[in-house]
Amino acid sequence: MMMMTDARKKKPTMPSGFQSFSPRILPQTKRFTRWISPLRTSLSNTSCFRSVPSCSIETNQGKILDGKAIAKQIRKELEEKVNALYQYYAMRPGLAVVLVGNRKDSQTYVRNKGRFAKEVGLESFTHHLPESVTETSLLEVIDKLNEDPRVHGILVQLPLPGHISTEKVLQRIDVSKDVDGFHAENVGRLCTLKREPGFIPCTPQGCLELLDRYNIPIQGKHAVVLGRSNIVGIPTAMLLLRRNATVQICHSYTENLPTEVSKADILVAAIGKPEWVSGNWLKPNSVVIDVGINAVQDANSSRGYRLVGDVRWEEAYPRVGFITPVPGGVGPMTIAMLLKNTVKAFENRIKNN
Repeated sequence: MMMMTDARKKKPTMPSGFQSFSPRILPQTKRFTRWISPLRTSLSNTSCFRSVPSCSIETNQGKILDGKAIAKQIRKELEEKVNALYQYYAMRPGLAVVLVGNRKDSQTYVRNKGRFAKEVGLESFTHHLPESVTETSLLEVIDKLNEDPRVHGILVQLPLPGHISTEKVLQRIDVSKDVDGFHAENVGRLCTLKREPGFIPCTPQGCLELLDRYNIPIQGKHAVVLGRSNIVGIPTAMLLLRRNATVQICHSYTENLPTEVSKADILVAAIGKPEWVSGNWLKPNSVVIDVGINAVQDANSSRGYRLVGDVRWEEAYPRVGFITPVPGGVGPMTIAMLLKNTVKAFENRIKNN
């Protein structure tokens, strides 16, 4: 949820180098040949929590972890894979998105998800229900999607109206179609370290994918996750732990928070408080993944507001080794991971039939 606060400081600016930064994308020929022959295709048998990047990013081109560029690259990879699957099975993965109400931010997210789904060749189904829809009616829609063979992934856009139980709705989704990774079984598998995870929540998965695509080491590093939500904080911590990082979760009751944050080789900031993390809290040459996306009032903007993260950009950029921009960092990666999970759900269905 976006929050509005008074802008009391100079508007943060991106360094000029960000505009010219372009990750080096290597050819995909060898990997694509695996997709062409389904007999040789691995249908999600490998660990989905440890991404093996199909490209190498030149880390000396700047400090920016460019989620927008990497997400575009991932969509291209998925497009090639989906087309190869279609050539053999004459079917495309299907993603169904359920939107309740008329929140502008939710409508924007759903519209972007649908646009990118079509870009990679997925079938996209949107169910827009009124704010007044009953919980029973919403559950009936989910039941129908669970039974629909054209639908391989189901996403219910959050937040839901107060009269509807979010937990009941999320648990009603067939676990094999839970591409958001919020079903209790998927959560439990993620938190059981020696068990292969199912679907991983998209934002945490996107954070780890960024680190991998930029060849940033995780094993043995001290990682601090700022925030303990079920959507971002806790699953991100579990993913980092699975990758052999030493993980610390900080929250509103953590004492001496600046001191704890300063220990982080990798900081994931996901507290939803605009520009709350000061640059002088950060360890020099650390890696910062800023999940926050907050709207703050700005009279100099034509929209009347600007988007900022949880970390103070101007203070952090000169100090750190790598950092995600806001916008253009984690956000695009979240949608890319949703598409990736949907393709995985399609492959799982083929494998199990």
